[in-house]
Formats: sequence, structure tokens, C-alpha cells
Amino acid sequence: MMLRIDSSLPLPVYEQIREQVVRMVAAGTLEPGTRMPTIRQLASDLKLAKGTVAKAYALLEESSVLETLGHRGSFVLPQPLTQETVDDTTSKTLADVAEGYVVASKQMGVDLDQAIAELQRQWGRF
Repeated sequence: MMLRIDSSLPLPVYEQIREQVVRMVAAGTLEPGTRMPTIRQLASDLKLAKGTVAKAYALLEESSVLETLGHRGSFVLPQPLTQETVDDTTSKTLADVAEGYVVASKQMGVDLDQAIAELQRQWGRF
């Protein structure tokens, strides 16, 4: 599972984790029944506090994306996602990330053309 955390975004880190997991589940990248990394392992991998990852997992459980079965671990639940739900989640996430990018760009004195050029370069990397 590949998560990317950006501490410069205005979105809290636990929310970045939550949104990325929701997107991966909606896209089918994380299939129902997939065992998630332990909180300790994911925190270590992302170099975060365990409490941050635990908060993300708790939110994912509250929204029925994950189920934790004690010491057996946390697993992805089947999702009754509609295309509308996926579209809404995608739009909100893109808006949040775009806002952070615009704020950072303006703080650095970058103009729109430079910001778009960098976005295109990064897009090409993936």
C-alpha cells in the first residue's frame, strides 16, 4: 500500500491517510478483505506517531471502511459505493489538495504558469 503524506498541506495528516485509503478502496486498489498494516507498522513506515495512524484507522472504522478484529488486524470491508460517492470523494480530495498547493505556491511567490508547469512535470512522473 502506497500512501503519500505531505505535512505542508493544510489537511491534517490523519485525514490525508483516511482520504487516501477511501480513494484506494473506491478505486478497487484495496479490495474487501485486504489486511491493512498494523498501526505500529504504518506509523513506522510513514515516520509518524502511532496516535496519528490510530486516529485515521478509527475514522475509517467509524465510516465502515475498515473493521478491526482485535489481534488479527484491520481489514477492508466491502463498500456499497455508488459512482456519486466516488465522484464526491474525489472532488473534495482534489479541492483540498489543490488548495494546499495554491497556498504553498503563492507563499513562495510562484505564478500560475510556474505552478501549472510543476504540476505537469509531477503528473508525468507518475
